[in-house]
Amino acid sequence: MSYRLGINLGFATNKYYEPEVWTRVVAEELGLSYVQFVADLLNPFLPADYVEEQTGLISRYANEYGINIESLFTSTYTRSPHLLSNDGKLREIWYDWFCRFLKMGAAWGAKNLGSHFGIISFNAFDDASQREYLIEEGVKYWQKLSFVAQDLGYECLIFEPMSVDREMGNTIGRTKELLDRVNANCGVPLRVCLDVGHAPHPSDRDPYPWIEQLGAVSPVIHLQQTVLHKSNHAPFTPEANRDGLITGERVMEAVTKSGCTDSLFAFEISHREHFDTEYKIIDDHEESVRYWRQWIKE
Repeated sequence: MSYRLGINLGFATNKYYEPEVWTRVVAEELGLSYVQFVADLLNPFLPADYVEEQTGLISRYANEYGINIESLFTSTYTRSPHLLSNDGKLREIWYDWFCRFLKMGAAWGAKNLGSHFGIISFNAFDDASQREYLIEEGVKYWQKLSFVAQDLGYECLIFEPMSVDREMGNTIGRTKELLDRVNANCGVPLRVCLDVGHAPHPSDRDPYPWIEQLGAVSPVIHLQQTVLHKSNHAPFTPEANRDGLITGERVMEAVTKSGCTDSLFAFEISHREHFDTEYKIIDDHEESVRYWRQWIKE
């Protein structure tokens, strides 16, 4: 088995965004070696010469601090309709964006890259024919990206099941259906980036069946503390764990039951820019690492 403890770098966006800073914080203060890089830290839409310069700088500091950039993800600023946009020109632009992102990650030796599947507007979603057309367009674009990823040496692409119909994959069944549709014609396969704290469809709000049924096809699992019906992205501190739904014991039991033998467990803990949380970011992450080291030693 190969379970690795790491972190989604969304925590560093607008806080620790300098490459020499986030690499040091992850390695020396959190004691982690694996990260899921987010586009908010280096957007592929930026000028090509700047992206190339920063890609090299990130490689330098990642090597210096022993950081493995295993996965890439879109994150908050880039949480857009992208491949399910109602505008065909915009879908093509975002396809190009993902191709650029794939090339960035290949320079770091990333194993997978992903996002949410796409987001459909209310206007399009309410029209059944337009909704299905856009989903099919999304399937085709993910398939095209899978061949680009294959040529660049990736193992798979990943998408994160979200919380409402328009954002796709909000039930276990719908998530499996999307996987089947994309993987019917793919280069590298499409897999799942599970989040233990998402609050999807009312009939599928217990996180543990999600892990049991999809853990085996989840090379990345986001870790956050939460309560039922919400996605709090809280840390694993004694205070948050007291009322929280997520426990290490139950998560790892479900992971074992799923048949998952290889996955990156990446913290996705959020601290808003507020005096109550601004100065707890490192402490909360350190405590969360200590909590999860009981199960994931790596």
